[in-house]
Amino acid sequence: MAASDLGVPKLVAEPIAPLKTTLGWGDLENGGKTKTRKLGKAQRHGRLPPAGTEGRSTGRKVEDPEMLAAIRLTMHGKDANVNAFFLTPLLRMDGKEKKMHIFIDFDDIQCPIFYMGHFSLGIFHLCLLSQPRPPNQLPSNLQNQLFVKSSVTFLFSPSPSPSDQFCSTAAGGIPSHSPFIRWLVNSSSCRSAMSTKVIQNVFVAQNRQIATHYQRDSSAPNTRKSLPFHGGKWAWTGISSTHTHTHTWSKFHSGFANRRPSFCNAAATTAVPSLDKVDFLKLQNGSDIRGVAVPGVEGEPISLTEPVTEAIAAAFAAWLCEKKKADATKPLRVSIGHDSRISAQKLQDAVSRGITGAGLEVIQYGLASTPAMFNSTMTEDKAFFCPVDGAIMITASHLPFNRNGFKFFTNAGGLGKPDIKDILDRAAEIYKSFTDESLSQSKKRASESVKKADYMTVYSSDLVNAVRKAAGNIEKPLEGFHIVVDAGNGAGGFFAAKVLEPLGAITSGSQFLEPDGMFPNHIPNPEDKAAMKAITKAVLDNKADLGIIFDTDVDRSAAVDSTGRELNRNRLIALMSAIVLEERSSRLQKSLLGGKHHRFKRGYKNVIDEAIRLNSVGEESHLAIETSGHGALKENHWLDDGAYLMVKLLNKLASARASGNGGGSKVLTDLVESLEEPGFAVELRLKINQNHPDLKGRPFREYGEAVLKHLEDYVVSDPKLQKAPVNYEGLRVSGYGGWFLLRLSLHDPVLPLNIEGPTDADAVNLGLAVASAVKEFPALDTSVLDKFVQAS
Repeated sequence: MAASDLGVPKLVAEPIAPLKTTLGWGDLENGGKTKTRKLGKAQRHGRLPPAGTEGRSTGRKVEDPEMLAAIRLTMHGKDANVNAFFLTPLLRMDGKEKKMHIFIDFDDIQCPIFYMGHFSLGIFHLCLLSQPRPPNQLPSNLQNQLFVKSSVTFLFSPSPSPSDQFCSTAAGGIPSHSPFIRWLVNSSSCRSAMSTKVIQNVFVAQNRQIATHYQRDSSAPNTRKSLPFHGGKWAWTGISSTHTHTHTWSKFHSGFANRRPSFCNAAATTAVPSLDKVDFLKLQNGSDIRGVAVPGVEGEPISLTEPVTEAIAAAFAAWLCEKKKADATKPLRVSIGHDSRISAQKLQDAVSRGITGAGLEVIQYGLASTPAMFNSTMTEDKAFFCPVDGAIMITASHLPFNRNGFKFFTNAGGLGKPDIKDILDRAAEIYKSFTDESLSQSKKRASESVKKADYMTVYSSDLVNAVRKAAGNIEKPLEGFHIVVDAGNGAGGFFAAKVLEPLGAITSGSQFLEPDGMFPNHIPNPEDKAAMKAITKAVLDNKADLGIIFDTDVDRSAAVDSTGRELNRNRLIALMSAIVLEERSSRLQKSLLGGKHHRFKRGYKNVIDEAIRLNSVGEESHLAIETSGHGALKENHWLDDGAYLMVKLLNKLASARASGNGGGSKVLTDLVESLEEPGFAVELRLKINQNHPDLKGRPFREYGEAVLKHLEDYVVSDPKLQKAPVNYEGLRVSGYGGWFLLRLSLHDPVLPLNIEGPTDADAVNLGLAVASAVKEFPALDTSVLDKFVQAS
């Protein structure tokens, strides 16, 4: 939102059934006699009234000179009933950070919901959590107290008074007039009826000559006017209070007693977003685009605004038209899908505007997986508008809730780094041409032409048919198998109901299948220890035959066997290699003879491109896979598809049963049982302090390269160490029966260090060698390495 747009805040509330919101004033007064108590202690402030006392005064008083106002908010949605008591602090006092508590009575379960944030960016981000946050993310007095069944995000955007020394860097400075507080209620589109809706209310100062309070259908004593109703829409307008000093705003008080609640439909904002200068190339993340789409994390301003997104989509449309040599007689068609992130819907709409504005057709698939989006470029099905000419997946994989991004596909596969740079260069030029009028016109055009389809039904059916075919066309080849799925609240929940159950599998005990963009249970990442611990526990608790876990957008996966043994990282690589060799070899021996391990640099697109290159020069290659869980097969168009990888495991189970060889997941683990695993393996991340004077103004990449060069010289001088003859990235060194690899992260000021050794002592010796070599670089934080070698 541009700073100029905040002068007289106006929002239009459109009726959106079935959600209704009840607004009422809480008990609040300031006697001026109570000692000031800082906000932040849950036990000191405004608890919700007990269940059954709604509509009556609780008798509680909140006395705090720092308090601006309090309000009770009740929301009734499709799957959620929330009663919240809001305690809103002053915008800023003496330059200190302020805190806020919200107490939630969710289905009669009372618990505190907490978030601490800075007002320095003019945004206060608060999250209602579905499960407890990790302890390091909560103050000690609130640990293990967050048990709420749904996810809602509130964004508080305060505007200060003229006397406040406060300026928002996020919007170029928020104007000093018109203080107001805005609620943006945005919950998971699949778990609640609340989605990207705005509730705005304003407070009445004690001096009512300088403020106006709008409230609808209410008999409360403080009500000044009813909300104006124009043309079937409720227009809510903020206070204009240029004469009111923020620090001296009086408290407001009224009770729930004899109060008839007011009902109003949630609204959607119509403000034009900011068109600030943007460095588009900074959004490139290899062959993807990544950025910050939601405020709320300190130091991470929004970079993926709606206009930026629209420009990127328009640039992809232009790029696609050139590649496909489109003509006016048949407009190209683009499919759009997204994962469960809370910013997904607004970005999908912005992408749609960019595509339709370029004259192309748009098919919205809604919640989808990345592999499904690629498949839509090849599927022949007119009922689902397939095949499309291009596809866009809105996702940021396993990154935090505030991030998002884009992946692009044609029927030739995913776009590469040069293509992404080309698109971003085009987007920068398109962005410069945007005006308020052009953005408004694009909204109208998109609303009239966008089509929608449930493509995940087609994709799921293809996976089901693949398993049936492998089992000899048996209708339910997995009947009797107990398989649990952990989707991590991402887009992979479909796999249980739409793939496993039609194949006859029992899926009870599956968890976190509901899309929730706050990812409240664990990071949806098959490499994450907490995530793997969660799926392992689910397998053991339910005595399941197999556990399957996906990342957010289902392009990565891992498994757990019936004993709780993790089948991820190197084990998954070995297992998939064994399956592919078995399928492709005329003679399978007990060892993996005939297979060749071709090591290459990290990055799933790098690995896939190398496999394609090997085939082009006559070296047969059927699998491209890395430890992250990205795996692509030649038979599946070199698509890194986490669901398809798991289908290959299911094929093995189903075909073994069909041939009379049962045994559950033991069929899988037997394939890799004889393979030797490293006695010790660890990954450490050595961070570069970009503010350290030793950098001398150099970029972190240059400093990191200097570290690697110095380490290489050190290795050459040590007879116990041997540099690998070919290094695709960083420096790989053998010694002490093991090896280490130190490399520079592509985007972050970090040098990841991987060490493997036959024993702990061997790994420590390798770690000591690295520590000795890099000690001359004071800007490199080696504390984790020092701790490792000392502890071991």
